[in-house]
Amino acid sequence: MAGVRRNLTSTIASTLPILLPWIPSKNTAPEKWRLIKAHGTAVGLPSEDDMGNSEVGHNALGAGRIFAQGAKLVDLALASGKIYDGDGFKYIKECFDNGTLHLIGLLSDGGVHSRLDQLQLLLKGAVDNGAKRIRVHILTDGRDVLDGSSIGFVETLEKDLSNLREKGFDAQIASGGGRMYVTMDRYENDWDVVKRGWDAQVLGEAPYKFRNAVEAVKKLREEPKANDQYLPPFVIVDESGNPVGPIKDGDAVVTFNFRADRMVMLAKALEYEDFDKFDRVRVPKVHYAGMLQYDGELKLPGHYLVSPPEIDRTSGEYLVHNGVRTFACSETVKFGHVTFFWNGNRSGYFNQELEEYVEIPSDVGITFNVQPKMKAKEIAEKARDAILSGKFDQVRVNLPNGDMVGHTGDIEATIVACKVADDAVKMIIDAIEQVGGIFVITADHGNAEDMVKRDKSGKPLLDKNGNLQILTSHTLQPVPIAIGGPGLAPGARFRNDVPHRWTCQCSCNCDESSWI
Repeated sequence: MAGVRRNLTSTIASTLPILLPWIPSKNTAPEKWRLIKAHGTAVGLPSEDDMGNSEVGHNALGAGRIFAQGAKLVDLALASGKIYDGDGFKYIKECFDNGTLHLIGLLSDGGVHSRLDQLQLLLKGAVDNGAKRIRVHILTDGRDVLDGSSIGFVETLEKDLSNLREKGFDAQIASGGGRMYVTMDRYENDWDVVKRGWDAQVLGEAPYKFRNAVEAVKKLREEPKANDQYLPPFVIVDESGNPVGPIKDGDAVVTFNFRADRMVMLAKALEYEDFDKFDRVRVPKVHYAGMLQYDGELKLPGHYLVSPPEIDRTSGEYLVHNGVRTFACSETVKFGHVTFFWNGNRSGYFNQELEEYVEIPSDVGITFNVQPKMKAKEIAEKARDAILSGKFDQVRVNLPNGDMVGHTGDIEATIVACKVADDAVKMIIDAIEQVGGIFVITADHGNAEDMVKRDKSGKPLLDKNGNLQILTSHTLQPVPIAIGGPGLAPGARFRNDVPHRWTCQCSCNCDESSWI
């Protein structure tokens, strides 16, 4: 195991094209680098059109192998019909005769957290299996898909529900809001986000009330600086002004997102009797199931429609079981990625005597472009100290700046974010050089390397005023991986027999021979 002593595995979302140029000396320059896929089938997603994301990226990095991931698992279960034969569906079906089926999730075709076509199939399967009354609680995207696309998604869903109503089913949208402001917080960063969703979905209370969801989204998007990610919560009301679909005793609830991290907090609010993060006011007795189980260690939720991938023999588990001392660190927004996701969707330690996990609290209550430096310096300092301490054989960190600030679409803030990530990596590599170690630097998906919308030829798109249209989502671009450090064996090299199947669209002028 001497070959892994005092090395660094650093996952840095979308910053690598900027990382490499500043490395100052021969000893610290990457001995090798390549471009690798971080999307589609290369990370277990259904198709080459599926953007990579932090969850599947860290699963693949931590496991060192490809597993069928959330979207693909759900696709297989829906296509085969097995989803309707499982214990999870049977559990919610018990409420169909007398209760309402509530579906809560991200209304999008981005393929990162959910997909519209899966929701459509689930709606069809639910009515085919006895659901008579259905309410959908939508969360608008604008992050994994283009901002403004929410209107089209809502119109599509409304048409589907109208068709169901014509067939005698009581099916409506009941509430909504933007994903970053309603429901979809993660890592317990801001429980107010979940509370806003709870108030709309369960209590039927929100600052805005509309007769239909298309009107709601169009009106709310007319507000200055409005965007899909941060739409305020709203409820749909009937002609008397009463909410059409609050969750009540005897109802069934399904959160249809397949990605785990932004559903765990709502799952806790729905399932935990001793929940104390906010005043739920009313806690309906429901049959709740996730699309998947969102936390295997916590067994949360207790019921789910599709079994999660069984990711075994992760690198973290392997190293610890062989006596290798490991250290993992990030700030709150990515802490779960270098721990939970890295370890195969498993919470906690394998062996706390050999592992140390450090979470640095993220900023709360502001958008990331307001403070683009985030906690990069603090993460780097923790990593540096861990490396120099001699207590650990492997150190892994995630610097989230390129991803989280890139999602805001603020190019100036993203430049600051990438620069501070560069500085942080330099601090870490300097420490590795001091101890004679090895570094591995890569990214879990693309984001900040391209921040404008493009046509099929790659040409930037302009709005009606001639301004560039901003891209806030992940990308399909390859990401660099670099290895180096004074401890790297002279004969170490990358494989050159891994096939590639796409043409680079980035501005790096990279040679296809560098792709793996």
